Amino acid sequence: MPARRANPFWRVGKVLILLVALGILLALGTWQVERLHWKEGLLADIAARQGAAPVPLSTIEAMAASGGDIEYRVVTATGRYLNNKERHFFATFDGASGFNIYTPLQLADGRYLFVNRGFVPYDAKEPEMRVQGQLTDEQTVTGLARAKLAGQPSGMPDNDLAKNIFYWKDLDAMADSDGLPKDKVLPFFVDADKTPNPAGLPIGGVTIVDLPNNHLQYAVTWYGLAAALVAIVAIAWWRKRHPDTPQQ
Repeated sequence: MPARRANPFWRVGKVLILLVALGILLALGTWQVERLHWKEGLLADIAARQGAAPVPLSTIEAMAASGGDIEYRVVTATGRYLNNKERHFFATFDGASGFNIYTPLQLADGRYLFVNRGFVPYDAKEPEMRVQGQLTDEQTVTGLARAKLAGQPSGMPDNDLAKNIFYWKDLDAMADSDGLPKDKVLPFFVDADKTPNPAGLPIGGVTIVDLPNNHLQYAVTWYGLAAALVAIVAIAWWRKRHPDTPQQ
């Protein structure tokens, strides 16, 4: 009895399925390569910004007002710290738990700029535990501009205003809890640089640029799966055409 021949439509269907699967794998690999180039460009841009000379606060203000990207640009500002209005953000530094101290810097024109002065250990949260670090004279701070967050990040705990413990930078809540008029608070932050504090605390220069760059690994994975699919199909095709070939 002659062998039944495969339905030609089924054969065409299998070929189409394989081509679609291969196309998807190659597209995903190519997308990751494009993401890799984008991420490398972004990291290079951030590094260039951090290595640039400081610009006046007015430059960052104008850039922010026009919708420009102010993140990680080096800026200098001068004013007086309102130490009695500092806000405390839970943080870790060198494996220790503690807080980043955000203090309003009152500018000469009466407006306010929240400055992340740096990290203090958990047991130094309260200002009276680090009196010498409460700078009172006019200060000039140099650091990195950081944009205001649009909203609470996903998965981030709510801020505990009663205990003055923040988990995310809600600028409006910071101003409200300090009794500062919102229209007088600049719509961005500054992370102070590593300039040593004469009293040791807070420890500046705590900005972390954490942008994972695993796109090359992902691209290799997708391209590898595409190559494996081609190899499997080729082996199956060969064995079908050469059924008498001894198997290893």
